[in-house]
Amino acid sequence: MLVAYDPIYAHPLPEGHRFPMVKYELIPAQLLREGVITEQQIHTPAPLNEATILLTHTLHYWRQLQYQTLSDKEQRRIGLPQSPALTLREIVICQGTIDCALHAMEHGVALNVAGGTHHAFADRGEGFCLLNDFAIAANYLLQQRLVKQVLIIDLDVHQGNGSAAIFEGKPEVYTFSMHGAHNYPFHKETSDWDVPLPDGMNDTDYLNTLKDCLPVLINKVKPDFVFYLSGVDILETDRYGKLKVTAQGCRQRDELVFSILKKHDIPCAVAMGGGYSTHIKDIVNAHCNTFKVAAEVF
Repeated sequence: MLVAYDPIYAHPLPEGHRFPMVKYELIPAQLLREGVITEQQIHTPAPLNEATILLTHTLHYWRQLQYQTLSDKEQRRIGLPQSPALTLREIVICQGTIDCALHAMEHGVALNVAGGTHHAFADRGEGFCLLNDFAIAANYLLQQRLVKQVLIIDLDVHQGNGSAAIFEGKPEVYTFSMHGAHNYPFHKETSDWDVPLPDGMNDTDYLNTLKDCLPVLINKVKPDFVFYLSGVDILETDRYGKLKVTAQGCRQRDELVFSILKKHDIPCAVAMGGGYSTHIKDIVNAHCNTFKVAAEVF
């Protein structure tokens, strides 16, 4: 199992913007302490090259990120102040997701400690997302003719609106988003399959919904590669999630996804996505469970 992480870029933000960014340091530290992974499994990505970025994002938008020319309005839409360090962090994350995908094609699964920047559109950023790492990695695999059919399984509590828009009309990438109906983004894009969830959904209803969807997805899409966004903002402890899924229910969600992919011999690259529980330990423990389940299944 490969774990993509680069501590150099873990905290490029001003102090007031760092929570819950600290999770990106705590996750690998806890996995190492518990013996889930070894130092040899931690991979440090290089910055992504421009040609690969431009497979997905517009040249104008990339130049804005490069030269720090985003307007105040554009920065507010992203929710983060622009900085060279933030742009660098983003392209390292994106290369990490590509590296995870390439590793997973040989070994079954790989996980990016960061990533899941599904609110980034081709020409703009939103919701703490500058560049769309799943979209970039999917387009790279397709451009290199390493895969023919990609499936994005997005189980973050927020709809993957950027991914939906980027791949609209592109049948080689099927977007599935199971998200809070009344949560951000309040204007939803149209994924290939959207499953909006009511506020307050508990473990049983959530897991039963997912159990119904996964076999249909695999049989319909027949993917030869899956990107899985395992956001833990579905937790009942999350400040913004509006669902009532327990930590055990979140772990069972991961078991359902990994088990069906393993059963069908479909490689998978995973990104952590969102998590905004009041206590950082709830976020880190839930993310670490995703790594533990991946190690158990694969």
